[in-house]
Amino acid sequence: MDAIDDAILRELTTDARLPFRELGVRVGLSANAAAARVRRMQDDGTIRGFTVVTSQRPFRGGPGRAGAAAPADPGRAGAAAPVGQRGGGEPGADGGPAAGGGHGWAALEVFIEVRLAPETTNDDFTAALTRPPGFPQVLDAVHVTGSYDYLLHATVADPPALDQLVRRLKRDAGAAQTFTRLALRGAAG
Repeated sequence: MDAIDDAILRELTTDARLPFRELGVRVGLSANAAAARVRRMQDDGTIRGFTVVTSQRPFRGGPGRAGAAAPADPGRAGAAAPVGQRGGGEPGADGGPAAGGGHGWAALEVFIEVRLAPETTNDDFTAALTRPPGFPQVLDAVHVTGSYDYLLHATVADPPALDQLVRRLKRDAGAAQTFTRLALRGAAG
């Protein structure tokens, strides 16, 4: 990593769909050189995936699902995603944002505090989040101080999908205890 790589990451964090040509102009490289650096950072794990963050809209199911993440356009650069590449699969797979069968629920944005089981290591937990099929509902996972080990930010379709996510975290990822908070509204802006 050098100053140019840092500049590339700053630009991509601001605009994940920035074309390589424009990225190169902003950091003083050609489009090909910018693309090569982004690919190298993907290969070495500095950039672990691509994500799209959408505004919350009433749930209607289908491809325009609220809070869903989609793979980045391969012809464009992408921003680093903290947990792993999101997207792909069928709408609603694994209890994701389009699951719920048209109950009319708005997509739920949730924050889940996770206390790991004594036999579960941090590496075990983070590997479970990214290993296929993974947890596509989880947008971010942060290791935190305090009585819980991780804070997860996730989007689910409805309360049954949230229940399914929490049960899977306990069954497949080594969570011993969870505490969930629902986001009532986003910050004004």
